Amino acid sequence: MGLGASLYSGISGLTVHSERMTVIGNNLANVNTTGFKGARMQFEDLMSTDFSTVNGIGQVGRGVRVSTIYSDFGQGGLEASTEATDMAISGDGMFVVSPLGEDMKYFSRAGNFRFDNDGFLVDPHGYVLQGWEIEGTSTSVTTASSNTAVSPRSARIIGTPTDIRLENFQSEPNPTTNVSFVTNLDPTAPDSSTSTTTPYFAMFNNWRGNEETPLAPTLYGYSTTMKVYDDIGTAHNLTVYYDQVTLSNAGGDTVWEYMVTCEPNADRRILSGANGLQTPIGQGGTSAAGVLMIGTMTFTTGQLSGMSAYTLKSNGGGAVKDLNNWDLADFSTSGYPVCTANFLGKSNASTAQATNATPIQVDFGMINRDLSSNGGAITIGWGGGLGTLPTTAAMVGNDISNTGYLANFKDPAVSALATQSYDTGGSSTLFQSQNGYSAGILQNISVSREGVITGHYSNGQVLELYAVTLATFTNKHGLRREGGNLFTETRESGPALTGQAGSTGKGTIDGNSLETSNVDMATEFVRMITTQRGFQANTKVITTTDSMLGEVIAMKR
Repeated sequence: MGLGASLYSGISGLTVHSERMTVIGNNLANVNTTGFKGARMQFEDLMSTDFSTVNGIGQVGRGVRVSTIYSDFGQGGLEASTEATDMAISGDGMFVVSPLGEDMKYFSRAGNFRFDNDGFLVDPHGYVLQGWEIEGTSTSVTTASSNTAVSPRSARIIGTPTDIRLENFQSEPNPTTNVSFVTNLDPTAPDSSTSTTTPYFAMFNNWRGNEETPLAPTLYGYSTTMKVYDDIGTAHNLTVYYDQVTLSNAGGDTVWEYMVTCEPNADRRILSGANGLQTPIGQGGTSAAGVLMIGTMTFTTGQLSGMSAYTLKSNGGGAVKDLNNWDLADFSTSGYPVCTANFLGKSNASTAQATNATPIQVDFGMINRDLSSNGGAITIGWGGGLGTLPTTAAMVGNDISNTGYLANFKDPAVSALATQSYDTGGSSTLFQSQNGYSAGILQNISVSREGVITGHYSNGQVLELYAVTLATFTNKHGLRREGGNLFTETRESGPALTGQAGSTGKGTIDGNSLETSNVDMATEFVRMITTQRGFQANTKVITTTDSMLGEVIAMKR
C-alpha cells in the first residue's frame, strides 16, 4: 500500500503541475492581448491518512490537487491609440457590452470599440457598448414662487443603460434659449434719447420698427449684436441698445436704459389687442416690431446694483408702443428675465409662457435668487424698495431723482463677470455668448475621463452624447471567463454594480488609449521554471517508486 500510494502521489503532482503549465502557457500566449487579465493557479494537499507511530497516530499525505485558479485583475499598462473610440480603464471598473437585441450582458476590460454601419459602438464581436443618454438643457419659465440656486455643470444621465448608438451623424439645430451680454458702459456718455415724460424709456419711444432704420445712431449710446438661432437653425441678429438716462441728485447712482431687439422683419409675434383681434407685431406691422424687452440698469459706483425688465403682454397687440402694455418680464427657473421673438410665426408662441414658445433668457450678469411673488403671477421675482411696485413700464414715471422707485430683482446677485459702468475710454463689449446653433455634421468624437462621449460638429458645437457605463462586482474573482476578453457574472461574483466613470470605485476612462495585458513575462518564466522542476521531482517519485517495486519483485528470484 505504501509504494502504491507513492505512485499515486506522484501522479497527482504530475497532473497539477501540467495544468499549472497550461495556465502559464495561456498567460504567455496572451501577453499582447488587449485588456487580458492573467491567472494564477494555487495548490493544496489532497488528503492525509492515519498512520500508527510509537507516539500515537500520525498522518501521511496522499498527494496534491488544484486549490484555486484566480484571475489577476491588476492594472495593465496604457498604450496610446490614434482611434478616438479606443478606451482604457484606470481602476476596477469593466465595460458592459451586450449582443444587439438581447438582454445578455458581458463584461470586459478591452476597450477597442468602433462604430458599425448602423451607428452602434461595438467591440470586435459586434457586441454593443452600454451607456446612458445625456440630458439636454432648455429654458423654462417660472410660473410659481421658488428660489434659485447655482448648481454645478455636469453630465446628467437619463434612464437606464442602453446601446450606445449614433443614429444620425448630424447635429440637429438647437434654438437659442440663453443669451449673455457683458458690457462696459461709459459713464461719461451723453443721454442720446431724452424725454421729460418717460425718461427711462426715451430710446424705446424713438424706435421705429416699421421703418428701414428703426433707431438712428444718434439716438443711443452703445449697441452690441450677436447671432441667435431659431428652431430650424436659421440665424438672426439680436441687438441690445443702451442709452444713459440723465438723473438729478440720485445719490451717485447712474441708470442706463436698454432695449433687446431683433430685426423687425424677423419678429413674427402675433398678439391680441383689447378688442381680441390678432395683431402681427413684427414684419413692419407696428412701430414696436423687433423690440423684445425693455428695461433699466442701475449702477452704484460703476457696479451693477439693480435691473428692471419689461415685455409686451399677451393682449398688448392693440397699442404696442403704449407703456401700459409692457408688463414686468417673466423669469426663467434659473433666475434670469426672459423674452420671446417667435421667429417662425408659430401659433401660441408669442409670449414667454405660451405653450409653443421658445423663451430666451437674458443674462447681463445679474441673477435673481428669490422668485417668490408679491401677490399675482406678474410680480413673481420682482421687488421695489420705494413706493408701489411698477408692474408696467408706464408706472415707472419720470422721477429722475431717486432710483429706488425702479423695479428690481427681489434678491439680486451679481456674478464676477457682469455689465459695468467704468470710465475706460468708451463703451465696449466684454463678453457675449448664446447656446443656439445651426445643423452640423459630426467630424470627430472624444471621450472624457468621466466616460462622457462628446461629439464635435462642423457647426462648432461640442455636444455630450452618452456616458459610458462601468460595472464592478462584490467578488470579481467569481466572474466566469467566456473567451474573447469577455466575462459573465455568476452567483459567486454577485450582480453587476453599475455607475459612471469617476464615481466611487469605478475608476476613470482614458480616451485614445488601450489597456495592455497585465501578464509579466519575467514572473511567468520564474513560475515556469518552478513548475518544470516540480514536474521533474514528481517524475522522480514515480521512477524511484518503480525501482523500489522492482526490488520487491526481484526478491522472489
